[in-house]
Amino acid sequence: MNGPAILVGQGPLAALVAGVFAALGCSAAEAGRIASRLVGANLRGHDSHGVVRVPRYARMLRDGLLVPDVTVEVTGGNGVVLLIDGRYGFGQSVGEQAVDIGIEAASRHGVAVTALRNSGHLGRIGDWAERAAAAGLVSIHMVNVRGSLLVAPFGGIDRRMSTSPFCAGVPGSGDEEPIILDMATSVVAEGKALVALKGGKPLPDDAMVSGAGEVSGDPGHLYGPVAEGDYPDPSRGPGALRTFGEHKGSGLNFLMEVMAGALTGSGCAGALDEPRRRSCNGMFSLYLSPEALVGTDPFLAEVRSYVAFLKSSRPVKPGGEVLIPGEPERRMLARRSNDGLPLPPEVRADLAATARDAGVDRETIEAFVQAAG
Repeated sequence: MNGPAILVGQGPLAALVAGVFAALGCSAAEAGRIASRLVGANLRGHDSHGVVRVPRYARMLRDGLLVPDVTVEVTGGNGVVLLIDGRYGFGQSVGEQAVDIGIEAASRHGVAVTALRNSGHLGRIGDWAERAAAAGLVSIHMVNVRGSLLVAPFGGIDRRMSTSPFCAGVPGSGDEEPIILDMATSVVAEGKALVALKGGKPLPDDAMVSGAGEVSGDPGHLYGPVAEGDYPDPSRGPGALRTFGEHKGSGLNFLMEVMAGALTGSGCAGALDEPRRRSCNGMFSLYLSPEALVGTDPFLAEVRSYVAFLKSSRPVKPGGEVLIPGEPERRMLARRSNDGLPLPPEVRADLAATARDAGVDRETIEAFVQAAG
């Protein structure tokens, strides 16, 4: 199903997504939280972590791989270092609870370390750095996906890694926005391959490696043939995603597995003696209060000064601009909040079909279909 993307207002889209998860057994509060964070990812240009994931989440919920309305459990630690069990709840809720635990501890002690295990897909990790930044904290987040074998290590063809994102956030001051770096350690996140497969933005030519070891931009290497009526499964393809920056990205990916998988106790992506581990996210997070170190005002002043210095660099292209982390997302948020969210035809059809299967009321589905052209 090909064709141009149609701009959809965030209201009808969020209502449909919330309706799906409410119909499948989530509380209204959790369904709204899932919808807000998925649509929020699309608004910021991270379509890979947005509503394209709704059919997959719905299937995982039906299969018992995701548990609705979970309250996380602090299972160990000493008040500064905290071990948190996500109990396979939705990452949009589990992540929020875990981050709030870290914020509270760092606000009291000046520093906190949280080790989250057994979380559902945590979505756009920038959400969590933004939440910490809003509380005046610098934060670093390292994430892995146990049971997700999508990425080949540098020099290899076979899948041995997940996309293992890294994220860090620095608070702003007053009206200033926080500075957020949020990136996968693969060339692209798996969701970007899914978006490309569904008729969205194509992948870079070096994003994939085929089963024969050829570098490619074809997302089909990750999913393999998709039968009519099936939803793409990234575990079925003969190829793999590649890490960015060759050996450098591969080394960072390995570090994410060690920190978020081994150190949290959540488990790394895979092991030779286990054919397939149950999928979940682990997240190792560090929260730091500038006030406890150099003082908030001197810290923010130095950051502000360095941003101005960095952006004073002459652009490579005439009329170009040097940007800092988070600026492209903020600009996309402003544009899409005004213009609407582009959805490829296949994504629109998948969302409507998932809503019908879930038993969402006809009025909500019709409002979305009409808004989506």
